[in-house]
Amino acid sequence: MKESTITKTTLATTANEKVITNTSARPSFLKPPIPPEPRTVPITMPKFVMATANHAPQISERDKPITLAERVGEQDKTEAPAECKQNAKASSTAKERVTNVPLDKLAPFEKHPFRVAKDTDFQKLVDSIKESGILIPVIARPKGDGYELISGHRRKLAAAIAGLNTLPVLVREMTNEQAIIAMVDSNIQRENILPSEKAFAYKMKLDALNRQLGRPTEKEGQVVPHYSGKRSTAVIGENFGESYKQVQRYIRLTELIPQLLQMVDERKIAFNPAVELSHLPKEKQTMLLSAMEAEESTPSLAQAQKLKALSADGPLDEATMMAIIREQKANQKEQIKIPYDRVRAILKKDLPPKEMEDFILKAIEDYAKRLRQRERNERDRDAR
Repeated sequence: MKESTITKTTLATTANEKVITNTSARPSFLKPPIPPEPRTVPITMPKFVMATANHAPQISERDKPITLAERVGEQDKTEAPAECKQNAKASSTAKERVTNVPLDKLAPFEKHPFRVAKDTDFQKLVDSIKESGILIPVIARPKGDGYELISGHRRKLAAAIAGLNTLPVLVREMTNEQAIIAMVDSNIQRENILPSEKAFAYKMKLDALNRQLGRPTEKEGQVVPHYSGKRSTAVIGENFGESYKQVQRYIRLTELIPQLLQMVDERKIAFNPAVELSHLPKEKQTMLLSAMEAEESTPSLAQAQKLKALSADGPLDEATMMAIIREQKANQKEQIKIPYDRVRAILKKDLPPKEMEDFILKAIEDYAKRLRQRERNERDRDAR
Protein backbone atom coordinates (compact mmCIF):
# COMPACT_ATOMS: atom_id res chain seq x y z
CA MET A 1 0.00 0.00 0.00
CA LYS A 2 2.79 2.38 0.69
CA GLU A 3 4.29 1.78 -2.72
CA SER A 4 1.01 2.44 -4.51
CA THR A 5 0.51 5.64 -2.54
CA ILE A 6 3.87 6.94 -3.63
CA THR A 7 3.14 5.99 -7.20
CA LYS A 8 0.04 8.21 -7.22
CA THR A 9 2.02 11.20 -6.06
CA THR A 10 2.64 12.77 -9.50
CA LEU A 11 2.94 16.51 -8.87
CA ALA A 12 5.17 18.55 -6.56
CA THR A 13 5.25 22.37 -6.76
CA THR A 14 7.39 25.08 -5.28
CA ALA A 15 6.80 28.80 -5.11
CA ASN A 16 7.83 30.73 -8.28
CA GLU A 17 9.26 27.52 -9.84
CA LYS A 18 8.30 25.20 -12.71
CA VAL A 19 5.75 22.47 -12.26
CA ILE A 20 7.59 19.15 -11.79
CA THR A 21 5.85 16.15 -13.34
CA ASN A 22 6.60 12.55 -12.36
CA THR A 23 4.66 9.61 -13.75
CA SER A 24 7.17 6.89 -12.95
CA ALA A 25 6.91 4.73 -9.84
CA ARG A 26 9.20 5.67 -6.99
CA PRO A 27 10.97 3.01 -4.94
CA SER A 28 9.41 2.44 -1.58
CA PHE A 29 12.52 3.47 0.24
CA LEU A 30 12.39 7.08 -1.10
CA LYS A 31 10.68 9.75 0.92
CA PRO A 32 8.29 12.28 -0.60
CA PRO A 33 9.97 15.60 -1.52
CA ILE A 34 10.03 18.12 1.27
CA PRO A 35 8.56 21.49 0.20
CA PRO A 36 10.92 24.49 0.63
CA GLU A 37 10.58 26.75 3.60
CA PRO A 38 8.62 29.93 2.92
CA ARG A 39 10.74 33.05 2.37
CA THR A 40 9.97 36.68 2.82
CA VAL A 41 9.61 38.70 -0.41
CA PRO A 42 10.25 42.49 -0.28
CA ILE A 43 8.00 45.00 -2.02
CA THR A 44 9.10 44.95 -5.63
CA MET A 45 8.58 46.72 -8.92
CA PRO A 46 8.52 43.66 -11.22
CA LYS A 47 9.59 43.73 -14.82
CA PHE A 48 7.25 41.76 -17.05
CA VAL A 49 8.63 38.93 -19.13
CA MET A 50 6.81 38.00 -22.30
CA ALA A 51 6.31 34.29 -22.73
CA THR A 52 6.22 32.60 -26.11
CA ALA A 53 3.32 30.42 -27.12
CA ASN A 54 5.04 27.08 -26.48
CA HIS A 55 7.38 27.94 -23.61
CA ALA A 56 6.93 28.77 -19.97
CA PRO A 57 8.23 32.20 -18.90
CA GLN A 58 11.96 32.27 -18.13
CA ILE A 59 13.30 34.92 -15.76
CA SER A 60 16.87 35.83 -16.59
CA GLU A 61 19.34 37.31 -14.17
CA ARG A 62 18.89 40.72 -15.83
CA ASP A 63 15.07 40.58 -15.48
CA LYS A 64 14.87 39.53 -11.85
CA PRO A 65 12.54 41.71 -9.77
CA ILE A 66 14.19 44.84 -8.39
CA THR A 67 13.09 46.29 -5.12
CA LEU A 68 12.01 49.90 -4.82
CA ALA A 69 14.93 50.62 -2.54
CA GLU A 70 17.38 49.15 -5.06
CA ARG A 71 15.84 51.17 -7.90
CA VAL A 72 16.09 54.43 -5.95
CA GLY A 73 19.67 53.62 -5.10
CA GLU A 74 20.51 53.07 -8.79
CA GLN A 75 19.00 56.41 -9.73
CA ASP A 76 21.14 58.13 -7.12
CA LYS A 77 24.25 56.51 -8.59
CA THR A 78 23.38 57.26 -12.24
CA GLU A 79 25.38 60.18 -13.62
CA ALA A 80 23.34 62.92 -15.28
CA PRO A 81 23.93 63.56 -19.00
CA ALA A 82 26.42 66.29 -19.88
CA GLU A 83 23.64 68.42 -21.41
CA CYS A 84 21.66 68.31 -18.17
CA LYS A 85 24.78 69.33 -16.26
CA GLN A 86 25.31 72.28 -18.58
CA ASN A 87 21.68 73.36 -18.26
CA ALA A 88 21.86 73.08 -14.50
CA LYS A 89 25.06 75.09 -14.45
CA ALA A 90 23.53 77.72 -16.75
CA SER A 91 20.39 77.98 -14.62
CA SER A 92 22.47 78.41 -11.50
CA THR A 93 24.63 81.14 -13.03
CA ALA A 94 21.97 82.87 -15.12
CA LYS A 95 20.05 84.34 -12.20
CA GLU A 96 17.67 86.94 -13.55
CA ARG A 97 15.69 89.76 -12.06
CA VAL A 98 13.89 92.82 -13.41
CA THR A 99 14.61 96.14 -11.76
CA ASN A 100 14.51 99.85 -12.57
CA VAL A 101 18.01 101.22 -13.18
CA PRO A 102 19.04 104.88 -13.62
CA LEU A 103 20.25 105.65 -17.13
CA ASP A 104 23.65 106.82 -15.89
CA LYS A 105 24.23 103.37 -14.36
CA LEU A 106 23.82 101.64 -17.76
CA ALA A 107 27.12 101.58 -19.66
CA PRO A 108 27.19 100.63 -23.36
CA PHE A 109 28.62 97.26 -24.28
CA GLU A 110 32.37 97.41 -24.81
CA LYS A 111 33.26 97.60 -28.53
CA HIS A 112 29.59 97.54 -29.44
CA PRO A 113 29.62 97.32 -33.28
CA PHE A 114 26.06 98.55 -33.90
CA ARG A 115 25.19 102.19 -34.42
CA VAL A 116 21.99 103.99 -33.50
CA ALA A 117 20.60 105.81 -36.53
CA LYS A 118 18.37 108.73 -35.64
CA ASP A 119 16.02 108.16 -38.55
CA THR A 120 12.22 108.16 -38.90
CA ASP A 121 11.87 104.81 -37.14
CA PHE A 122 13.94 106.07 -34.23
CA GLN A 123 11.71 109.14 -33.87
CA LYS A 124 8.67 106.85 -33.84
CA LEU A 125 10.31 104.90 -31.00
CA VAL A 126 10.85 108.13 -29.05
CA ASP A 127 7.18 109.11 -29.51
CA SER A 128 6.05 105.63 -28.45
CA ILE A 129 8.14 105.80 -25.26
CA LYS A 130 6.73 109.23 -24.44
CA GLU A 131 3.23 107.83 -24.75
CA SER A 132 3.54 104.32 -23.32
CA GLY A 133 6.96 104.05 -21.69
CA ILE A 134 9.33 101.10 -22.13
CA LEU A 135 7.22 97.98 -22.71
CA ILE A 136 10.07 95.46 -22.98
CA PRO A 137 12.94 95.58 -20.47
CA VAL A 138 16.47 95.98 -21.81
CA ILE A 139 19.02 93.28 -20.94
CA ALA A 140 22.15 94.02 -18.94
CA ARG A 141 24.69 92.29 -16.71
CA PRO A 142 26.27 93.56 -13.51
CA LYS A 143 29.60 95.33 -14.01
CA GLY A 144 31.43 97.31 -11.37
CA ASP A 145 29.00 99.53 -9.49
CA GLY A 146 26.58 99.60 -12.42
CA TYR A 147 25.47 97.53 -15.37
CA GLU A 148 26.64 96.83 -18.92
CA LEU A 149 23.99 96.84 -21.63
CA ILE A 150 23.65 93.64 -23.65
CA SER A 151 20.68 94.72 -25.76
CA GLY A 152 18.65 97.91 -25.69
CA HIS A 153 21.15 100.63 -26.70
CA ARG A 154 18.60 102.13 -29.08
CA ARG A 155 15.87 102.11 -26.42
CA LYS A 156 18.19 103.68 -23.87
CA LEU A 157 18.97 106.63 -26.16
CA ALA A 158 15.31 107.01 -27.10
CA ALA A 159 14.33 106.94 -23.41
CA ALA A 160 16.84 109.68 -22.64
CA ILE A 161 15.43 111.85 -25.42
CA ALA A 162 11.90 111.10 -24.21
CA GLY A 163 12.83 112.40 -20.74
CA LEU A 164 12.98 109.15 -18.76
CA ASN A 165 15.45 108.82 -15.91
CA THR A 166 15.27 105.06 -15.38
CA LEU A 167 14.78 101.95 -17.47
CA PRO A 168 13.30 98.53 -16.64
CA VAL A 169 16.27 96.19 -16.89
CA LEU A 170 16.42 92.41 -16.99
CA VAL A 171 19.65 91.81 -15.05
CA ARG A 172 21.34 88.56 -15.98
CA GLU A 173 24.65 87.07 -14.84
CA MET A 174 26.80 86.27 -17.89
CA THR A 175 30.37 85.43 -18.77
CA ASN A 176 32.14 87.61 -21.33
CA GLU A 177 31.56 85.03 -24.07
CA GLN A 178 27.88 84.61 -23.21
CA ALA A 179 27.43 88.37 -23.17
CA ILE A 180 29.06 88.82 -26.60
CA ILE A 181 26.95 86.07 -28.17
CA ALA A 182 23.75 87.44 -26.65
CA MET A 183 24.61 90.98 -27.75
CA VAL A 184 25.23 89.90 -31.35
CA ASP A 185 22.15 87.66 -31.56
CA SER A 186 19.83 90.35 -30.20
CA ASN A 187 21.04 93.11 -32.52
CA ILE A 188 21.99 91.55 -35.83
CA GLN A 189 18.41 90.79 -36.89
CA ARG A 190 17.65 94.50 -37.28
CA GLU A 191 16.67 95.92 -40.64
CA ASN A 192 19.09 98.11 -42.61
CA ILE A 193 22.16 96.76 -40.87
CA LEU A 194 25.43 98.07 -42.32
CA PRO A 195 28.11 95.74 -43.76
CA SER A 196 30.64 97.01 -41.20
CA GLU A 197 28.23 96.29 -38.33
CA LYS A 198 27.65 92.76 -39.52
CA ALA A 199 31.38 92.24 -40.13
CA PHE A 200 32.48 93.17 -36.61
CA ALA A 201 29.48 91.39 -35.04
CA TYR A 202 30.36 88.14 -36.82
CA LYS A 203 34.00 88.48 -35.80
CA MET A 204 33.13 89.11 -32.15
CA LYS A 205 30.82 86.09 -32.06
CA LEU A 206 33.38 83.89 -33.83
CA ASP A 207 36.07 84.82 -31.30
CA ALA A 208 33.66 84.18 -28.42
CA LEU A 209 32.69 80.75 -29.76
CA ASN A 210 36.31 79.78 -30.28
CA ARG A 211 37.18 80.82 -26.73
CA GLN A 212 34.31 78.68 -25.44
CA LEU A 213 35.56 75.70 -27.45
CA GLY A 214 39.13 76.03 -26.28
CA ARG A 215 42.17 74.79 -28.14
CA PRO A 216 41.36 72.03 -30.70
CA THR A 217 42.83 68.58 -30.13
CA GLU A 218 45.54 67.15 -32.38
CA LYS A 219 42.92 65.02 -34.14
CA GLU A 220 40.65 68.03 -34.74
CA GLY A 221 43.46 70.14 -36.20
CA GLN A 222 44.69 73.62 -35.44
CA VAL A 223 43.39 75.48 -38.48
CA VAL A 224 39.58 75.40 -38.34
CA PRO A 225 38.00 75.25 -34.85
CA HIS A 226 34.67 73.46 -34.93
CA TYR A 227 31.52 73.38 -32.85
CA SER A 228 29.68 70.06 -32.45
CA GLY A 229 31.35 68.73 -35.57
CA LYS A 230 30.79 71.97 -37.55
CA ARG A 231 32.91 74.99 -38.34
CA SER A 232 32.32 77.90 -36.01
CA THR A 233 31.54 80.05 -39.05
CA ALA A 234 28.96 77.46 -40.15
CA VAL A 235 27.25 77.67 -36.75
CA ILE A 236 27.07 81.47 -37.09
CA GLY A 237 25.78 81.19 -40.65
CA GLU A 238 23.03 78.77 -39.66
CA ASN A 239 21.81 81.20 -37.02
CA PHE A 240 21.48 84.03 -39.53
CA GLY A 241 20.68 82.21 -42.78
CA GLU A 242 24.08 82.54 -44.46
CA SER A 243 26.76 80.12 -45.62
CA TYR A 244 30.02 79.85 -43.71
CA LYS A 245 31.79 81.26 -46.78
CA GLN A 246 29.64 84.40 -46.62
CA VAL A 247 30.36 84.75 -42.90
CA GLN A 248 34.08 84.55 -43.70
CA ARG A 249 33.71 87.23 -46.39
CA TYR A 250 32.02 89.60 -43.94
CA ILE A 251 34.76 89.02 -41.37
CA ARG A 252 37.36 89.87 -44.04
CA LEU A 253 35.90 93.40 -44.17
CA THR A 254 37.29 94.04 -40.69
CA GLU A 255 40.76 94.07 -42.32
CA LEU A 256 39.91 97.21 -44.33
CA ILE A 257 41.14 100.62 -43.22
CA PRO A 258 38.31 102.77 -41.79
CA GLN A 259 38.07 105.02 -44.87
CA LEU A 260 37.54 102.09 -47.25
CA LEU A 261 35.13 100.40 -44.85
CA GLN A 262 33.07 103.58 -44.69
CA MET A 263 32.91 103.60 -48.49
CA VAL A 264 31.51 100.06 -48.32
CA ASP A 265 28.80 101.23 -45.89
CA GLU A 266 28.04 104.14 -48.22
CA ARG A 267 27.87 101.72 -51.18
CA LYS A 268 30.64 103.52 -53.01
CA ILE A 269 32.58 100.24 -53.06
CA ALA A 270 30.66 97.04 -53.74
CA PHE A 271 30.82 94.14 -51.29
CA ASN A 272 32.77 91.60 -53.39
CA PRO A 273 35.47 94.05 -54.54
CA ALA A 274 35.84 95.17 -50.92
CA VAL A 275 36.50 91.58 -49.83
CA GLU A 276 39.31 91.32 -52.40
CA LEU A 277 40.79 94.68 -51.36
CA SER A 278 40.88 93.53 -47.72
CA HIS A 279 43.79 91.24 -48.65
CA LEU A 280 45.99 94.25 -49.44
CA PRO A 281 48.39 95.38 -46.68
CA LYS A 282 47.23 98.45 -44.79
CA GLU A 283 49.83 100.72 -46.44
CA LYS A 284 48.69 99.55 -49.89
CA GLN A 285 45.10 100.28 -48.95
CA THR A 286 46.08 103.82 -48.00
CA MET A 287 47.90 104.18 -51.33
CA LEU A 288 44.82 102.84 -53.15
CA LEU A 289 42.62 105.38 -51.39
CA SER A 290 44.78 108.19 -52.76
CA ALA A 291 44.62 106.71 -56.26
CA MET A 292 40.84 106.40 -56.05
CA GLU A 293 40.50 110.02 -54.95
CA ALA A 294 42.76 111.19 -57.78
CA GLU A 295 40.83 109.24 -60.42
CA GLU A 296 37.42 109.80 -58.78
CA SER A 297 36.67 106.13 -59.32
CA THR A 298 36.47 102.87 -57.40
CA PRO A 299 37.74 99.46 -58.55
CA SER A 300 35.44 96.82 -59.99
CA LEU A 301 35.63 93.18 -58.91
CA ALA A 302 38.00 92.31 -61.76
CA GLN A 303 40.22 95.29 -60.95
CA ALA A 304 40.23 94.45 -57.23
CA GLN A 305 41.25 90.87 -58.03
CA LYS A 306 44.06 92.19 -60.24
CA LEU A 307 45.27 94.49 -57.46
CA LYS A 308 45.22 91.59 -54.99
CA ALA A 309 47.21 89.35 -57.36
CA LEU A 310 49.83 92.04 -58.09
CA SER A 311 50.23 92.78 -54.38
CA ALA A 312 50.84 89.10 -53.66
CA ASP A 313 53.31 88.63 -56.53
CA GLY A 314 55.48 91.68 -55.91
CA PRO A 315 55.62 95.43 -55.35
CA LEU A 316 52.51 97.42 -56.21
CA ASP A 317 52.99 101.17 -56.56
CA GLU A 318 50.47 103.99 -56.84
CA ALA A 319 51.09 104.49 -60.57
CA THR A 320 50.13 100.88 -61.27
CA MET A 321 47.03 101.27 -59.12
CA MET A 322 45.95 104.38 -61.02
CA ALA A 323 46.49 102.65 -64.38
CA ILE A 324 44.29 99.75 -63.29
CA ILE A 325 41.55 102.04 -61.98
CA ARG A 326 41.55 104.00 -65.27
CA GLU A 327 40.56 100.89 -67.19
CA GLN A 328 37.01 101.09 -68.43
CA LYS A 329 34.57 99.00 -66.46
CA ALA A 330 31.65 97.16 -67.97
CA ASN A 331 29.24 99.02 -65.72
CA GLN A 332 30.72 102.40 -66.61
CA LYS A 333 29.70 102.34 -70.27
CA GLU A 334 27.21 105.10 -70.99
CA GLN A 335 23.63 103.91 -71.03
CA ILE A 336 20.25 105.54 -71.53
CA LYS A 337 17.47 104.43 -69.22
CA ILE A 338 13.82 104.94 -70.11
CA PRO A 339 11.07 104.27 -67.55
CA TYR A 340 9.13 101.19 -68.58
CA ASP A 341 5.77 102.78 -67.75
CA ARG A 342 6.33 105.57 -70.30
CA VAL A 343 7.22 103.11 -73.06
CA ARG A 344 4.27 100.87 -72.25
CA ALA A 345 1.89 103.84 -72.33
CA ILE A 346 2.99 104.55 -75.91
CA LEU A 347 3.12 100.97 -77.23
CA LYS A 348 -0.17 99.95 -75.62
CA LYS A 349 0.99 96.32 -75.54
CA ASP A 350 3.60 94.14 -73.93
CA LEU A 351 6.67 93.27 -75.98
CA PRO A 352 9.72 91.18 -75.18
CA PRO A 353 12.70 93.38 -74.19
CA LYS A 354 14.56 92.73 -77.47
CA GLU A 355 11.54 93.62 -79.64
CA MET A 356 10.92 96.69 -77.51
CA GLU A 357 14.54 97.80 -78.01
CA ASP A 358 14.28 97.28 -81.80
CA PHE A 359 10.99 99.17 -81.90
CA ILE A 360 12.45 102.16 -80.01
CA LEU A 361 15.57 102.27 -82.21
CA LYS A 362 13.45 102.09 -85.38
CA ALA A 363 11.24 104.89 -84.09
CA ILE A 364 14.32 107.02 -83.33
CA GLU A 365 15.72 106.41 -86.83
CA ASP A 366 12.41 107.39 -88.48
CA TYR A 367 12.18 110.48 -86.31
CA ALA A 368 15.77 111.44 -87.15
CA LYS A 369 14.98 111.13 -90.89
CA ARG A 370 11.97 113.40 -90.46
CA LEU A 371 14.10 115.98 -88.67
CA ARG A 372 16.72 115.93 -91.42
CA GLN A 373 14.03 116.27 -94.08
CA ARG A 374 12.51 119.22 -92.21
CA GLU A 375 15.91 120.90 -92.02
CA ARG A 376 16.40 120.49 -95.81
CA ASN A 377 12.96 121.91 -96.49
CA GLU A 378 13.73 124.94 -94.31
CA ARG A 379 17.07 125.54 -96.09
CA ASP A 380 15.39 125.31 -99.52
CA ARG A 381 12.72 127.75 -98.43
CA ASP A 382 15.31 130.20 -97.16
CA ALA A 383 17.29 129.91 -100.42
CA ARG A 384 14.35 131.05 -102.49
